[in-house]
This record gives sequence, C-alpha cells and structure tokens, in this order.
Amino acid sequence: MRDLGVGFGYLLKGQRWVGRHGKQYGFGLLPGLIALVLYAAALVALALWGEDFVAWATPFADDWSSPWPGLFRGFLTAVLFALGLLLAVLTFTAVTLLIGQPFYESLSEKVDADVSPDGTAPESGLPFWRELWISARDSLRVLVRAGLWGLLLFALGFLPLVGQTVVPVVGFFVTGFFLTEELAAVALQRRGVDLRARLTLLRSRKTLVWGFGTPLGLAFLVPFVAVFLMPGAVAGATLLARDLLGEETAQEDPDQDPDRDRDRRITS
Repeated sequence: MRDLGVGFGYLLKGQRWVGRHGKQYGFGLLPGLIALVLYAAALVALALWGEDFVAWATPFADDWSSPWPGLFRGFLTAVLFALGLLLAVLTFTAVTLLIGQPFYESLSEKVDADVSPDGTAPESGLPFWRELWISARDSLRVLVRAGLWGLLLFALGFLPLVGQTVVPVVGFFVTGFFLTEELAAVALQRRGVDLRARLTLLRSRKTLVWGFGTPLGLAFLVPFVAVFLMPGAVAGATLLARDLLGEETAQEDPDQDPDRDRDRRITS
C-alpha cells in the first residue's frame, strides 16, 4: 500500500516541477489546448446528431407503439454519449501526447536532467520521424487495449448492483493504469523500453501506477482540468519512470534556482 502514496507523491512532484519552471509549463499547455478543441467539437457533434444516428441505426423500432420507440432511442442516445465520453477520457492523453510529442519530449528531458545527479538525460538517438512513428504505433496499440476494457466494463455496467458499484471503481483503476502507461512512455521510450517491456514494468508495481494514474484520471473528468495538469503529469511520470528503472535521483532542493535547467547540457 505504501506505493499508492509514492505514486500520488510523484503526481504532486510533477506539478510542483512545472510550477517552478513556468516556461516549460507554458509550452506544455499548447498540445492540451489543441486536443481539447478537437474533443469538444467531437462531443458537441455527438450531442447534436447522436439522436439522428441512433434513429438511423434502429429502423426496426419505427413500427413499435408509442412511447417505446422514443424511450428506447433516448436510452441508446444516452448510452452512445456516455461511451463517447468514456473513450474521450481514455484517449485524451494518447492524442495529446501524439500532438505534443516534441513539447513533452523536451519537457521530459529537462526533468531528467534536472533531477539526475550528473545533470544528464537519456536520449533515444532516433530521428524525430522515427520517434513519432513509434509513439503513434504504440499509442494505437494501447488505445485498442483500453477500448476493449472500456467495452467490457460498459457491458458489465448493466449487471444489477455490481454494475453500479464495483464496475465504476474498476474502471477508474483501469483508466489510471493506461493513463500512466501513456505518460511514462515519453521517458521510457527515450530509454529504448518498448511497449511490451513497459507494460511488464508497470504491472510489476501496479499500486505505484494506480497511486499516480487513478487520481489523475478522476481529475481529468473535470472539464479543462486535463489541459492544465498535462505538463505536470508528464513531469511526474518521468520521475515515476526513473523509480521503476531504479535510477538514482538527486534530492529535491526547495530553494533551488527555477531556471537552473537552462544551464544544463543534455548529453546521451
């Protein structure tokens, strides 16, 4: 259980780090803002035309006596929007990280250099297009896994009692795990840790991962919060990745110069 507190501590430390480095925080906000606009447009479209889509997809209900067609289609419309909202929460991090690959890569490197005893950060040595391709491919594979979990939990949600109590709790832990994987991938991919190895590494310390990702997933349910927490979440996930790999981290100095990382030189 101790790891739950440690994971949550990394989430707080990441937010404190970007709070001391305003320039990095400002750059880190841009991808989240872009993703927020795209997701908001998609959800608005779903709200406006979801009912029409459900009516088109259920022509067999046209012959039902009133009020059953309206009730049935209204229920399906609500379910469709709820599923869209769940997928938005599950995929927002992956899409934002893909949009902001160069921003978050730079931020993660600066965190590594800032907390490393020798002031250096690992580099992948790969060209940018190759890193982007690997990130997009792995994100898609993670999204498929997350989507399957989402559909399973959605179906289990119809079970009496269990669907209204146990399933939502499990859903938050699943969301927390995949959020952490996507965020930690920025630092771990730079170290050459592939997706299979990342998942194995995260499963080896699930409580640490849940302590970091589950509160973050809950916070992401609040509109606009995800945008403002993303830079700090990437910073915190970098610290968590160092812990998972057993890398030494310099002790945090509350009086350190916020701009110290400007003078660091990142080497391989």
